[in-house]
Amino acid sequence: MISAPKLILAAAALVVLTACGEREQIVVYQQGKYQGKADTKPADNDPGASLYTTSKWTKGDQASWEAAIKSRNQNQNEYTRAN
Repeated sequence: MISAPKLILAAAALVVLTACGEREQIVVYQQGKYQGKADTKPADNDPGASLYTTSKWTKGDQASWEAAIKSRNQNQNEYTRAN
């Protein structure tokens, strides 16, 4: 039967050896090429359904999106809310 100190020492050695087993992470970067997900304009997104948003905009309409942002900002403005 294995004694308790030997078992603890073996468990500690296993933990230490496991920590050294990290695989190398290689990223191949090509100069001038973005390899991530392509972004879209904010106004091109759907106005997500949420309980906390009161302003809506039309998908693809930059002017309505800007109006919705201005409305949202005014609702967060403490100076206009205090009056």
